[in-house]
Amino acid sequence: MNGDTASQLRVTPQATLRAIRSPPLAPQQSHQTRHHGRERDDPWHWLRDPRYPKVEDTEILAYLEAENEYFSEVMSPHQALRETLYFEAKARHIEDDASVPVQQGTYLYQWRFEKGAEYRTWWRKPAETERGAWACFLNEPELADGHEYFSLGGFDISPDESLIAWAVDTSGAERYRAHLKSIHDEDVRGLDLPDMIGAPIFAMDGQSLVYVVVNDQWRPWQVWVHALDQNTPDRCIFEESDERFRVGVHLTRCKTFLVITTGDHTTSECLVLSAGLPRSTPRVVIPRKHGCQYDLHHAHGRFYVRINDTHENFRLVSMPESAFDHAHWREEIAPSDAVYLRDINAFDKWLVVSEKMDALDHVRIRDYSGNEHRAVFPESVYAASLGNTPEFNTSSIRIHYESLVTPETTFDYLPESRELVTRKVQDVPGYDATRYRTRRIWAEARDGKRIPISLVSCKAEKKPHALHLYGYGAYGIGMTPSFNLARISMLDRGVAFAIAHIRGGDELGRNWYLQGKRTHRANTFNDFVDAARHLIATGQAEAGRIAISGGSAGGELMGAVINQAPELWGAVVAHVPFVDVLNTMLDATLPLTPPEWDEWGNPIQDKEAYDLIASYCPYTQTSAKDYPPMLVTAGLSDPRVTYWEPAKWVAKLRHSKTDDNILLLKTNMGAGHGGKSGRFERLREKADEQAFMLLALGLAPAPR
Repeated sequence: MNGDTASQLRVTPQATLRAIRSPPLAPQQSHQTRHHGRERDDPWHWLRDPRYPKVEDTEILAYLEAENEYFSEVMSPHQALRETLYFEAKARHIEDDASVPVQQGTYLYQWRFEKGAEYRTWWRKPAETERGAWACFLNEPELADGHEYFSLGGFDISPDESLIAWAVDTSGAERYRAHLKSIHDEDVRGLDLPDMIGAPIFAMDGQSLVYVVVNDQWRPWQVWVHALDQNTPDRCIFEESDERFRVGVHLTRCKTFLVITTGDHTTSECLVLSAGLPRSTPRVVIPRKHGCQYDLHHAHGRFYVRINDTHENFRLVSMPESAFDHAHWREEIAPSDAVYLRDINAFDKWLVVSEKMDALDHVRIRDYSGNEHRAVFPESVYAASLGNTPEFNTSSIRIHYESLVTPETTFDYLPESRELVTRKVQDVPGYDATRYRTRRIWAEARDGKRIPISLVSCKAEKKPHALHLYGYGAYGIGMTPSFNLARISMLDRGVAFAIAHIRGGDELGRNWYLQGKRTHRANTFNDFVDAARHLIATGQAEAGRIAISGGSAGGELMGAVINQAPELWGAVVAHVPFVDVLNTMLDATLPLTPPEWDEWGNPIQDKEAYDLIASYCPYTQTSAKDYPPMLVTAGLSDPRVTYWEPAKWVAKLRHSKTDDNILLLKTNMGAGHGGKSGRFERLREKADEQAFMLLALGLAPAPR
């Protein structure tokens, strides 16, 4: 669809998006609480089932189903538009897609999508033969058969390359069940590893699996070892008693050590043990110290440690594997105000350093003598990250690259010659990148800070009809200017797309994150509003014709900015939004709450934290005013943002808002935080979101 056609479709906003009956109204039931002398009534508290994670209360389920029916009734007249958007996005997918093979051990590995399949199959063949036959060793469609939801938590191959262990989640609750089989036959053995998260990994003794379990609050807290012979009892080799800390485990690329990691958002600690002796006692590398974070990698008898002990942007030090005290430390890369060290990967010949400078990704290659250079990428605004390079001794580094206009590209980078060798460019049928332009814009926040904005639009549109503005701004997770197949449908209809790289992310370094958390949380919301106002002032957007979206903590952002500046937004999509912040942070029994206190503050113990969270909490601050058209989603099995947060928020909005704009709640009754799991089912959900935005903005034809 070209820009002229898009212009012909413009109609009065919401002319075709309307309710055919009254929406569901959740009844109110008084629920009084008192903290720090403040009394509050939460009349929709009853939407939380006390048996959670089981949700069995018939009244709650009936309300959620009624909201889903209301969503269907409002959107069903626009089924043609939803189907059009879905099939446009699906047509841009190569249905029988495959990854670039990667060597691990003596085999090449590859995933494939068969035509029409929602999930991948996994294949391998001997690496030394050019024409050897590929063999399928893991079939996700078969594993997913009969399940409404399916997620492969990962898999690992045994050291002798004969066994595979994997884990699956079939509810969306992110509690996984492990399985084991010989790759050469189909004798699958279910492993009794209860409450596991992610996938187990093989120790280098070839006889043990190492795995992490979660507790009742869904906190990863223990590392266990399982003997394959089933005659030796499983042993817990590490337990984290601090309720704020979450535990993980991985194998170093050189396969010398198992590394146990534990930490929260500001403090971390690593323990190591021999990869061949998984039942031995782990050694602490650097004892935990509040505010100090580090991670480590190993090569040639030394640990290479990325640590923020002297600077918030981290530095790189190394130490002998047998002596961890400071006297043996050697600084490899000094800290910098301008360069944010985000990750380190150790290979036989090089250290590969992932960095950010001026809100752009960089990849630094450094040999063990200190000689270094950075890879050069073809665009000025892009996203680049280390791809899957499992082998320690390698002559090339796999790099994943894309931009707002460039489809996903797989490079092999050759450090010796400094060449980027293109191995694959995502094939997008009918897509012409020259029709679009991308650029970086800088907006000024109300306190004088410069906010980067990544923008893409169709060149044919001298002035876009509307803008879709996206944001997140939390946990130090920066948003990258990445490619999206479904987005093309919006661009072709005259809707530009922008990412506001607001504080709370790490796009401009670690301090950019710190300026958006706890007592500085308001900066995140102000930045987003100020970015929108800059785009309006410079002619990139119009007030009331900006569609905004965000998920999880980005959903909290949506709730805060519609309270602050509702007049700016023409449509709002809030995915699994973290909007009941105050009540969640007041409940230490909930998943993630204690680990999150460092991010948001502890309102149980701290009156100032209570007042601060209450001042921006979207649910708490919902009031009698006009709100823009809104689509809110939830997942019944979601352990990260519990379903009742968006449900309560919508219930309160229905009671409070003074406008007639559409408000929809769609709850996935068989999924969790990420929504539907299949690749095409996800496209249907995206099509619903896009249809809602187009209808709310008046950029869709009236239904027949």
